[in-house]
This record gives sequence, C-alpha cells and structure tokens, in this order.
Amino acid sequence: MNIAVIFAGGSGQRMNTTSRPKQFLEMHKKPIIIYTLEIFENHPEIDAIVVACIEEWIPYLKELLYKFRINKVKKIVPGGDTGQMSIFNGLVAAKEVAGDEKSVALIHDGVRPLINSQVITDNITNVIKRGSAITSAKVTETIMVVEDSGSIDLIADRAHSRVAKAPQSFWLDDILKIHYKAQEDNLFDSIDSCTLMKMYDYPLSWIDGPYDNIKITTPEDFYTMRALLDAQENAQIYID
Repeated sequence: MNIAVIFAGGSGQRMNTTSRPKQFLEMHKKPIIIYTLEIFENHPEIDAIVVACIEEWIPYLKELLYKFRINKVKKIVPGGDTGQMSIFNGLVAAKEVAGDEKSVALIHDGVRPLINSQVITDNITNVIKRGSAITSAKVTETIMVVEDSGSIDLIADRAHSRVAKAPQSFWLDDILKIHYKAQEDNLFDSIDSCTLMKMYDYPLSWIDGPYDNIKITTPEDFYTMRALLDAQENAQIYID
C-alpha cells in the first residue's frame, strides 16, 4: 500500500495572514491544500491519504474534500505542537489504515502543491528499491556552510549539492520506528524527516524533482505559485 501523509498544521505566521492558515488560502477559487491533495488523489499508485490538520480547521477541510471530490483521504487527525509531531500523528493514522500490510509512506507538505505525478512515481519506486526517497532539486547557486562568527566553514561543490524538498518517503514501519526512538530521546522538533532519519543513521537515497516544487510559506511564494499556475494554463492554451 502507498499512503500519502500530508501535514497541514502550520498557522501561516510568515505569510502575514490572520484570516486563515496559509494552506487554506485560495488561488483561482481553490485552496492551496486542495491543489496538493489533487495530485495524490489522481495518482493511480496512491491507495490512501491521511492529513494532519489544525484541529479547529478539520470541519472546514472535510467540507473542502466533499466539494472538490477528494475521495482517497481515509483519516484526518489533529496536528501536533511541532511539525515533527504533526508528521508523527499522520504516520500513526497511516499505520491504522495500512494495518499489517507493508506500506510506503510519502510525507508531504500541504503547502507544497507544485509537484507532479512523476515525482510521486519516482518516490514509490525508489523506496521499493532502496528503502527511502528524498525528493531534491539541483541547486543553481553556490551553497556555503557558515559559522555564527561570520566565517565560512565550507563551500559545497555545486555539482554534488541538492536542495531537499518533498515528498520524503520511507517504508512506513521504518519511519515510525525512528519517530518513537526520537521521542524516547526527548526530540520533538526535528526540521524534517530526512534530518531525523539521518540523525539515527538511516541510509538515505535521493531523487531529483522540479526546482519549482516550492513550499508556499511567504507572500512571495504565493505570488510565485500563481505565476507558475498561470504559465501552465497559458501553455495548455498555446499547445491546443
């Protein structure tokens, strides 16, 4: 079984919006999270979706799922106090859906709507072959590792550098095991799943995806998403 674990627990503070969380902001009369969910809904290899959502917004999310005919969502659970704990809640729900069936968990941000079907296929294939799949993108500028003192510790070789994006995918039982271990070690706020897995020496492998697989976090990201969607729509018109 292949299960998408979508976490949508953020409040959108960097988006400077007070009316609603960023995942529910609308673009072309459709909330951002619906754009995200539709990619997984329409993928033939995705068997189920679970969503970790801000608890008070769960009723509204259910209304959206009905309105936009998102049928693969099997469970909606409250998000946690941190991103890590929201993912954990989603993974526990995914395990309830999967039962004893060996399953791939594709962990993805609710506000990262610009992925494509090929990225999902490559994630599933890579987990089956190698045990993990961290979606990445080639960097277009030089990456530096710096010290707080102001000195530069490392300038990375651009040819061997990548930006980690999402989905970040693993065997469900493997990622759950590491989450339980992290909590035993009083770790509750890892920045993302690949960082957490690497911390516990889990072997990681990567795939390349589109660079415009951005996370909608700031107003600038929102406008970038709108421009990319408009460009895609215009391209379809010109192709026709």
